[in-house]
Amino acid sequence: MNFSTVVFDTAPTGHTLRLLNFPSVIEGGLGKLLQIKNRFNPILSQMGSLFGMADMDANKMTEKVEQMLPVIKRVNEQFRDNTKTTFVCVAIAEFLSMYETERLVQELSNTGIDVHNVVVNQLLFLPPDQKEQCKMCVARHKIQNKYLEQIEDLYEDFHVVKLPLLDHEVRGAQQLMEFSENLLKPYVNK
Repeated sequence: MNFSTVVFDTAPTGHTLRLLNFPSVIEGGLGKLLQIKNRFNPILSQMGSLFGMADMDANKMTEKVEQMLPVIKRVNEQFRDNTKTTFVCVAIAEFLSMYETERLVQELSNTGIDVHNVVVNQLLFLPPDQKEQCKMCVARHKIQNKYLEQIEDLYEDFHVVKLPLLDHEVRGAQQLMEFSENLLKPYVNK
């Protein structure tokens, strides 16, 4: 299959970093395995005979590994090619999310993976014309603004997108298309 765009919606930071490092780990492991295969081929053949698996061929197994290695290397290269891969961090305007986003940005940058987009989700935009504001909403808005300022300072060279907290779930193709417009043009509080 050939696609122009592939999207991985990944788990939190730690899982994402392990996923992105997986091709490097596999490449390193397979390389080491192939280096020591000649030492272990006779042992594997004897063990196969001993356990009744006479048809076990260590050469066939290592051939399969050798066939996988170029594919793994290509995936690894594509992760680090900024013309083919970019990473979009999605955060909320809270301390822990900010901390994890910064950790992720640093790790991605250190491994050569392009990251220059941050989406800040679930922002509470207060209605500007409403005289009486809910105390909880005002407090939440104040906290979010504190972290938004930090995001804007920390990621001044990034493309930062601010998305609103909605009163409903985004479900179905139509709602997803409508909401995704906010990724392309800034959300305007009405």
